[in-house]
Amino acid sequence: MSTALKERKRAVSVSEIYTKKFNVLPFDGAWLDSFGKPELTGTWLVWGPSGNGKTRFVLQLCKYLATLGRKVAYNSLEEGASLSMRNAFMDVGMEEVKRRIVLLDAEPIDQLIERLQKRKSPDVVAIDSVQYTGMNYKDYKRLRAMFPNKMFILISHADGKNPAGRVAGSIKYDAFVKVRIEGYKAFPLSRYGGGKPYTIWAEGAEDYYMD
Repeated sequence: MSTALKERKRAVSVSEIYTKKFNVLPFDGAWLDSFGKPELTGTWLVWGPSGNGKTRFVLQLCKYLATLGRKVAYNSLEEGASLSMRNAFMDVGMEEVKRRIVLLDAEPIDQLIERLQKRKSPDVVAIDSVQYTGMNYKDYKRLRAMFPNKMFILISHADGKNPAGRVAGSIKYDAFVKVRIEGYKAFPLSRYGGGKPYTIWAEGAEDYYMD
């Protein structure tokens, strides 16, 4: 265990927690309605069946965070720097925030850790997907503990209406924001308020729910 973790203060008085400053993201509009005003910390877990808008949603979220001035890295473990990822970036207009976002070409977790330990490293890291990381739950908790001031957005495959596999299932209980994707809509459960379903792609959602 690192010295920083050993020295972390565990007992906090009522006065201290009332006056503590938090790094709150100024969400507004549809993002505020769905997710409240989250902190720049902890984990978001996003899951859903293939072809329902998971990647598009996370890229929209990454772009929005970049517009708020945050540096973002999207680690595409499944697709890498592929044509499909280029198209996905283009679909959300990522060129508008190109100075604040980088696509990682299937970067292994140990190399990602090295990247995050550097000065001026990304504030937000999206990883696609949990199943491709090779991490167990202990590895995940270690990653979170190493970088308490960064936000992790983890994408997971789905098993029915739940994240697929034991690791993703455990992460769901730890996540500050849980987002289930179905039919191009995001159904959030956030510790920061919100709660309104977020429409990822209006035309696709209309077609899906019309059937």
